[in-house]
Amino acid sequence: MSAVQPGVANTTSTGTLYLVPAPLDFGCGDEAPLNRVLPEAVLSVAAGLSHWICENAKSTRAYLKRIHATHPLRVPLQAMQVQELPHAVHKKGDHQGDFDARPLLQAALEGHDMGLVSEAGMPAVADPGSSVVRAAHDLEIPVVPLVGPVSLLLALAASGLNGQNFAFVGYLPSTSAERGPRIRELETLAHKTGQTQLFIETPYRNTALLQALLQGLQANTRLATASGLTLDGARCHSGTAKQWKQKGWSLDNATPTVFAIGR
Repeated sequence: MSAVQPGVANTTSTGTLYLVPAPLDFGCGDEAPLNRVLPEAVLSVAAGLSHWICENAKSTRAYLKRIHATHPLRVPLQAMQVQELPHAVHKKGDHQGDFDARPLLQAALEGHDMGLVSEAGMPAVADPGSSVVRAAHDLEIPVVPLVGPVSLLLALAASGLNGQNFAFVGYLPSTSAERGPRIRELETLAHKTGQTQLFIETPYRNTALLQALLQGLQANTRLATASGLTLDGARCHSGTAKQWKQKGWSLDNATPTVFAIGR
């Protein structure tokens, strides 16, 4: 971490880029107490930052308000410098190296510590932000990932599937004509290699994706879901496709869910 207090301009070197995790309750009806899902040190660092790069400025300011309730912000919220990643980055991702994020890091080059934050979980993991991290390395700006919840790893740990060999494949196709073949492709890969396949979906499509999985998967393929992670109502299920049908397990169309298939 920086030798100076986070957020205070360092006149002798560049600032540090902190990767600040956010709680996983974005878009949920309930919120998890921050001190239950984020360490004290993370909240303290976040409260000391005044320069941010984010997915969405509105949700970032809402997150900072939650932090302020227990860890007073060093700079008033109105005085924060909050930069959004371009909308095209949200749609297509920024992991291909097409987007030049170096201009977003000017404050760090001037000695200010900065925070990179997504709407939920760890920035740059199943979310935009990798271009900012890559640019920071290219500019020799120190990068410090802070500890916090990562839904993919929590879901994998709770799945009972192979945690030694796994892949995150993003979203499955939204149309049934493309989704069915993709499900069979991932299932074949999982059975052949033993590699767990992790994917996510927009919550309002949860039930449609679950139905497609139960229709398309072989009876002995194992399917795991993790919904509402870190919330009091979190639910994790894991069983073969046949067991899912027998037990009548279901999902709602409101709660963020991680899906996994394997053997």
